[in-house]
Amino acid sequence: MALTGRTALLATLGSLPVGILAPSWTGMLAVNAPLSLAILCDYALAAPVRTLRFTRTGDTSVRLGDAAQVELTVTNPSNRPLRALLRDAWPPSTWATGTEQASRHPLKVPAGERRRVTTVLTPTRRGDRHAERVTIRSYGPLGLAARQGNHHVPWTVRVLPPFASRKHLPSRLARLRELDGRTSTLIRGQGTEFDSLRDYVPGDDTRSIDWRATARRATVAVRTWRPERDRHILVVLDTGRTSAGRVGDVPRLDAAMDAALLLSALASRAGDRVGLLAYDRRVRAQVQGRSAGDILPAMVNAFAPLEPELIETDARGLSAAALQNAPRGSLVVLLTSLDATPIEEGLLPVLPQLTRRHTVLVASVADPHVEQMTSRRGSPEGVYEAAAGTQARIQRQRTAEQLQRHGVSVVDATPDKLAPALADAYLALKAAGRL
Repeated sequence: MALTGRTALLATLGSLPVGILAPSWTGMLAVNAPLSLAILCDYALAAPVRTLRFTRTGDTSVRLGDAAQVELTVTNPSNRPLRALLRDAWPPSTWATGTEQASRHPLKVPAGERRRVTTVLTPTRRGDRHAERVTIRSYGPLGLAARQGNHHVPWTVRVLPPFASRKHLPSRLARLRELDGRTSTLIRGQGTEFDSLRDYVPGDDTRSIDWRATARRATVAVRTWRPERDRHILVVLDTGRTSAGRVGDVPRLDAAMDAALLLSALASRAGDRVGLLAYDRRVRAQVQGRSAGDILPAMVNAFAPLEPELIETDARGLSAAALQNAPRGSLVVLLTSLDATPIEEGLLPVLPQLTRRHTVLVASVADPHVEQMTSRRGSPEGVYEAAAGTQARIQRQRTAEQLQRHGVSVVDATPDKLAPALADAYLALKAAGRL
């Protein structure tokens, strides 16, 4: 039994005159006995909560930053009307700050009928969010006492990555169409796959003249080229301890996911086949063999429950997994950290195995706070911070140069610039005929 604030108010109002005018046990009994009887009657007339039936419908997935709606249908099979307050409990990360009250719903269900309430979820983290329990408090007609009970009504909402970098996709697709020869102007010398013949114009490379075709026509014919299609791209996501570091408001892993989604969307539109491998000391997520229309939903779904692991990444195992999942001549895109120790002790010793068979591109999330530190002056503390920031930046540049000496392309950018920079690096490899 749960007592309400109305009960406490009536008890206080009845006790004050007795306490002031005639303080005695008889006076207190004269006030509390009728009130207790009213409470018991009110409790007896409240609709039972154990016999209520619940069903759920609504969204099963939502992008981070958007709202999801989950509907709960309450059926009252008893012969008494239900006057209740319902709380639909979810984990704390399901609610944005200040929206926790969205889980509470006043409810009136006539006898033998059903009603539906809608809970609006505003998740603040990726992953699967499971409904916990439904707590319902059924009030009597006087509002003095209530029955209370809990029900487990399972439901899961998967919170997907937001894919904020999709705003860069149209401009990169325009550049891809230009490379692919779909615009009115064909760019000479880009790509390695034969596209078509056209008339020679002054300035064309004479090595592109097709002499056999020229002999069959009245004008000089030159070949045009486009980037090769149906290439293999394997996106390897390092989920070790370095991916757990926060840059700004998000972990490095989330920024890497966003860049991987933009690259995958662009590559699938280019006709390339894209795969995913998330690894630290074992495979955490894998997507292979998906069509161009299915690869992006599959990657988003694989990213949703993925979290950084606070362990050191096994570089040899990562390299072996990449070699096993990528056919020869693929582009292996490794999203990892450019910290000196993990690269020098882990990646560099196994890098020749990858570069002998594949084109390798390493992308890393840079901390914008380091650039801010390098520009600070005016106080001893500012000078020390500037020196520390400069040293950190030089260290990353040295690490990038070590990778480049092994034939690896390197992209090092802040979270908001990493995704477009990685897409540009992919287009540059296409234009250079390295894919």
